[in-house]
Amino acid sequence: MTIQVFDFFSGCGGTASGFRSAGLDVVFGMDIDPDAAATFKLNLPSAQFHEGDIRDLPTQALAPLIGPRDQPLLFSGCAPCQPFSKQNRQRKAIDPRRTLLAEFGRFVEAWLPEYVFIENVPGMQKVSTVGGPLKAFVKLLKAHSYHVEVGILPALWFGVPQTRERLVLLASRINAVTLPKATHGTAKRPFATVADKIANLPPLSAGETDPSDPDHRAAQLSEENLRRIRATPEGGGRQHWPKELWLPCHKDHTGHTDVYGRLAWEKPAAGLTTRCISYSNGRFGHPDQHRAISVREAACLQTFPRRYRFVGSLASRARQIGNAVPPQMARAIGAHIRRLDKLTAE
Repeated sequence: MTIQVFDFFSGCGGTASGFRSAGLDVVFGMDIDPDAAATFKLNLPSAQFHEGDIRDLPTQALAPLIGPRDQPLLFSGCAPCQPFSKQNRQRKAIDPRRTLLAEFGRFVEAWLPEYVFIENVPGMQKVSTVGGPLKAFVKLLKAHSYHVEVGILPALWFGVPQTRERLVLLASRINAVTLPKATHGTAKRPFATVADKIANLPPLSAGETDPSDPDHRAAQLSEENLRRIRATPEGGGRQHWPKELWLPCHKDHTGHTDVYGRLAWEKPAAGLTTRCISYSNGRFGHPDQHRAISVREAACLQTFPRRYRFVGSLASRARQIGNAVPPQMARAIGAHIRRLDKLTAE
């Protein structure tokens, strides 16, 4: 019987898209962000969607969607990662987003799904190690007889062309669990590169939109930044600029070398952030065109299907993509859960 997926903190649908392609039945999504909600509904129209705050949603709201209890349930709870990210320079112990995992736990405790999945930044497990949100959530799972496995998985292992590592938790009430093994990184299936995902997209200029794909759109660049990117070779950065193009803050600073950098065709990208289409916010320059990567290129590097559409401003679409679980990584995890479930059925 098909596993039913309930996707909390779904964002624009990266997890759901990957699980769906692995053969799981995505029946529910929820998120508080209206643009992410619109993107999810546009691309996964068969799923019921709740746009709003999980803290305002009663657990019984899921009752009409849950099938016979001989049909396995998978609750996915990829809560916002910003409170735990090293990119967040203004982390606060009282950040209300830190309580969202406990809110997800409220639904797990009410319905006791056969499987639970969490994805977040590796820093989540280091926050308040004694009473932090992850430890409290694992304690809740074990109190309800879940088998739990937690680890750090590189996205590269699953065909995602990014040096991005994620914390993954898998839990099951009905069998022992393991984390999925790498599908890429061998001579037969090498790690994916930037070229694998975006080399065949039509060329663009800065500020231009492809007439056949509104998401293949690149942000504008100032004249000074156009001079900077023209002075940057493939895979290079500001160290290649003439001194007159340097920013004052960089003249006595050797760190943050990815800022204003270009991607390299035959390497993976750096981990995409919520500003992944901004030339000045990371190594997000196109390998050889004089612009930052487009929304579509960012989505492809996150392994969204080429037909996936995004809703909102350029900044909003970039934020949705940067926050997403890479669908190809989610697909590998979904396929792994299906194998675990099949072993249980046998």
